[in-house]
Amino acid sequence: MVEQLSRRDARRIAVRAQALTARRPDGVLDTVRRLDALQHDPIAAVAASVDLVLFSRLGSSYDPDELADLVAQQRVVELDGMLRDARDVRLFTADMAAWPGPDAPAWRLGNAQWLDDNRGARGDVLDALRMDGPLTAGELPDTCVRPWRSSGWNDHRDVTMLLGLLVQTGDVAVAGRRGREKLWDLADRVYPPHEPVPAAQARRVRDERRLASLGLVRDRALEGYPDELVGEVVQVEGVRGRWRVDPALLDAVGAPFEPRTALLSPFDRLVTDRRRLAEVFEFEYALEMYKPARQRRWGYYALPVLHGDRLVGKLDATADPRRGRLVVHALHEDPVDGEPWDSEVRGAVHAQLRDLGEWLGLRIER
Repeated sequence: MVEQLSRRDARRIAVRAQALTARRPDGVLDTVRRLDALQHDPIAAVAASVDLVLFSRLGSSYDPDELADLVAQQRVVELDGMLRDARDVRLFTADMAAWPGPDAPAWRLGNAQWLDDNRGARGDVLDALRMDGPLTAGELPDTCVRPWRSSGWNDHRDVTMLLGLLVQTGDVAVAGRRGREKLWDLADRVYPPHEPVPAAQARRVRDERRLASLGLVRDRALEGYPDELVGEVVQVEGVRGRWRVDPALLDAVGAPFEPRTALLSPFDRLVTDRRRLAEVFEFEYALEMYKPARQRRWGYYALPVLHGDRLVGKLDATADPRRGRLVVHALHEDPVDGEPWDSEVRGAVHAQLRDLGEWLGLRIER
């Protein structure tokens, strides 16, 4: 019989999985490992998303130089826009070696053909990196004989698209950043020399890691569907469909829950599944920086506010380091179960706002 979970228990599973209880992770590398991956996004209206994610787990003691050092030491690497424990690259190398892979979709086969048509340019880029890497995309030669064509967004970006495909084939890797620009180098200079995990086993481990980091996902949201599914099947009270839950987190449902309050990045993995956010957390949210200003309800880069196992509001703020201030445009208070914030919620949220200002080294200005 399929186990039934209350919404509250489902939320707590997700919050525990994302290391957002009072029991904080043990440093930056432990956080990266527990979260499986951190999305690297260049927008920094308050701070870089990866730093906000780590601040929300570790508090104002977190120093962004710690993450930068781990990247410089190649203990944390960037793969497909996600920062990962470097040891986990071996879970992707079998797929890289087989790219585009058996039964590849038509679009991937088209990419493989484009790469083959530009094999001379591929060789030129690899030679340049071998001699002078790491280099930015702008420092690499563009000798493509067949231009990249898209809907318009990536036109005239041949080298950038070539590098993206060479990540898929395992030839190149992101070696760090110079400001906001990626530095590229040969993959064997960046990734640790581990033996690759066979593709089927790697897929299962990736599923297990992803499920452990998210807590619960929709039944068909993992790579292994319909074969070798991981986790336990559950239903969530009042929510249609079935979910998969990490077994260890399911076993911990009855354990005491240690709540705390946190300000989250808009790219935090607790909030990126908008359907789960609406159905399980009963929270309405969207990242609005791509909308015209007049259409925004919560702000350009509003930070979701977590209190215990509930998402209770959005903080619309902008960092202004030049003037030494964190400008709070609005703090949107969402009713919880129809009730407005009480003094305990408001006090906890304002304490986190002060902590954010302290971490950024900025005074709060309303």
